[in-house]
Order: sequence, then structure tokens, then C-alpha cells
Amino acid sequence: MIATGYTLTATTRLSFARAVERAREELKAEGFGVLCEIDVRATLAEKLGVEREPYVILGACNPPLAHRALEVEPDIGALLPCNVVVYVDEDETRVSAIDAERMLSIVGREELAPVAAEVRAKLARVVERVAAA
Repeated sequence: MIATGYTLTATTRLSFARAVERAREELKAEGFGVLCEIDVRATLAEKLGVEREPYVILGACNPPLAHRALEVEPDIGALLPCNVVVYVDEDETRVSAIDAERMLSIVGREELAPVAAEVRAKLARVVERVAAA
């Protein structure tokens, strides 16, 4: 897994469709529900006539962790849900999740650090398990 400036990313041998399915399963195993799913490929084709590789955004939420964060900082909802993306790039299927520690650090509230660390750890496990499948 590679940690960029704002994501946790890995490549998987799974097909795109299976990686999306597996990401949903692993998110559920970590206590996340998928609140929304955006098919970026279909949206860009429909709205702009643009063709691109498959790309799906899964908007994931772990209610207990979201609640804890909202108790500290009500405006944190502007940064929710946590996005996990599955996409094809140069014939490779990739899975990427937001690095919650990086994302929540912009808020400037030290009380969010434990929540951010827990979310990051859970999403890292999701990415790692999808990549290892």
C-alpha cells in the first residue's frame, strides 16, 4: 500500500467489478456502510460525452466514529463521508481511500486525532485486504 499526501492506495489483481464488490464487503467488516455510490465513468459519459476507464466512488460512513467526530466539531460533516474509490488505470485495478488523519488535520482540533487515527487504520485495512484478494 502506498500512502500519498492524502490517500491510502494499492493495486489489486481483482477485476474492477470484483474489487468494487470486495471493497463493499471489507468496508462492512470494518463497520462502514456505503451511503452513496457514484459511477464516475457513467456520469462523465452521460453529461460530457467523455469516455474513461471504470471509476467508482463509494461514500462510506462508520456511524459511531462519525458521531464522535461530530460531537467534537459539528462542521466536520463537510468532510464526510469518507470516500473509497475503485478505478482502472493503465489496465490495473486500484483501490484508494482517504487518509483520515491528513484530512482531519486541516480542522485543527487535537481532540479529533484519536478518531482520525481509528478511521485511518480501518480504511487502511480495507485497502490492504482488497489488494490482497
